[in-house]
Amino acid sequence: MTTIHSVPRPGARIQRVTVGTAKYLSLVIAAVVTLVPLVTVLFASLKTPTEYGSTSALTPPSNWFNFANFVTAFDSGKMLEGFANTAIVLTVSLAGTIFIGTMAAYGLDRFEFRGKRLVFGLFLIATLIPGVTSQVATFQVINGMGLYDTKAALILLFMGTDIIAIYLFIQFMQAIPNSLDEAAMIDGANRWTIYWRIVLPLLKPAIATVVIIKGIAIYNEFYAPFLYLPSEGLISTSLFRFKGPFGAQWEVISAGTLIVIVPTLIAFLFLQRWIYKGLTSGAVK
Repeated sequence: MTTIHSVPRPGARIQRVTVGTAKYLSLVIAAVVTLVPLVTVLFASLKTPTEYGSTSALTPPSNWFNFANFVTAFDSGKMLEGFANTAIVLTVSLAGTIFIGTMAAYGLDRFEFRGKRLVFGLFLIATLIPGVTSQVATFQVINGMGLYDTKAALILLFMGTDIIAIYLFIQFMQAIPNSLDEAAMIDGANRWTIYWRIVLPLLKPAIATVVIIKGIAIYNEFYAPFLYLPSEGLISTSLFRFKGPFGAQWEVISAGTLIVIVPTLIAFLFLQRWIYKGLTSGAVK
């Protein structure tokens, strides 16, 4: 028996080569667009004021071990205070977001009550409203509660403005069978025990995803700390202090920028698999 091998058409081969070339070319362009600003900041942070003023942005520094700008940025910018305040706000806000989000998702998924669809609809509408449109009312509420210029104001705002986290928890919650709740209730467990002992441990992938995404968002947030906590510095507002005494010293500002970037970069590199795993699992569920 004679075997007939199909010969690929020249047009199909050219198409595959073209598609492959376009794919890798787009990746290279994306990498360059992403890395060039970071390389520029790195070069600037290692230059002296004279060298920075006499060389181009993409010219490497003459001394790769010039860390004087980093010392100035860390000391004069009070970045240690910023890291400490950020850690407090970040930890309490994430704990509150997880507690409120998982309990809200548990109630919306496991219970049937009048107005349930209305609640979902209000959540959806809230995600579509730009946050800046409600800032005047939000500021009045925070000021009326006596929380202005306190960390509690930031913690309250960060805990109460993450509807996306609730939706993510609901998506994971729907994959947990109701039979687990029924079996636990037969054994005498109440709803709190079911939530704390059964449901919450099964939500670890969703919790990890929310912690990473929400944590990076809080760490990088500038507007809320600048507006609601003017007397104390978080890491983002500590960097903003260079606008005054170091407004023209871009090499010092670049060093401070790298100090801010490095922790989030390390966190992302070590935890990126949890981000992808949590998001893809939530999408499938």
